[in-house]
Amino acid sequence: MSKVAAIILAAGQASRYRAADASVASKVVALLDGKALVRHVADAALMSAARPVVVVTGNARDEVEDALKDIEVRFVHNADFAAGLSGSLRAGVAALDPECQGALVLLADMPRIRPVFLDALLQALAKHPNADAVVPIYNGQRGNPVLISRKLFKAVSALKGDEGARRILNDPALSIIEIAGEEDVTLDIDTPSALAEAAKAGDTKAV
Repeated sequence: MSKVAAIILAAGQASRYRAADASVASKVVALLDGKALVRHVADAALMSAARPVVVVTGNARDEVEDALKDIEVRFVHNADFAAGLSGSLRAGVAALDPECQGALVLLADMPRIRPVFLDALLQALAKHPNADAVVPIYNGQRGNPVLISRKLFKAVSALKGDEGARRILNDPALSIIEIAGEEDVTLDIDTPSALAEAAKAGDTKAV
């Protein structure tokens, strides 16, 4: 399998979450099942075949780094995090080794992503090495994380403002592999109530 890195975007200001609960520096360090959201994502990435695992920090940099201090991740700081998501994605891609043939882009507020699904994305690219990207689909909706090939890195480096790879992936000229995902690929945590629902759902599954 070609070398594919994981990039965890953990730099956002989380304004919606903090409007409801200003007691946390960022939603990505809010606790779910006793562990920071970003730690759930990082642990899943480290249990997958993706390497290295790069975490892009910005807002609440110290708190994010503290939540991940004892695991093997590489930190990249986006000082211009307030300008939007694109800067973090550009910083993550720029930090990758030249031999990386792709990047698995994960959001730090999606704590239910499973390592086996991350590996399924990697395996899909290995089976279709000429593809531009691999994206998950759930109920007809594209979700996250997405796997972008090196061929798209140049386009990523040209992104501006508060946009991720979605606009690039909407190009009908691209070769995109879609694989079936579960609800996890569309579940992110934007508010304290969403966090409470995620915890409740987890408790139900554990019964």
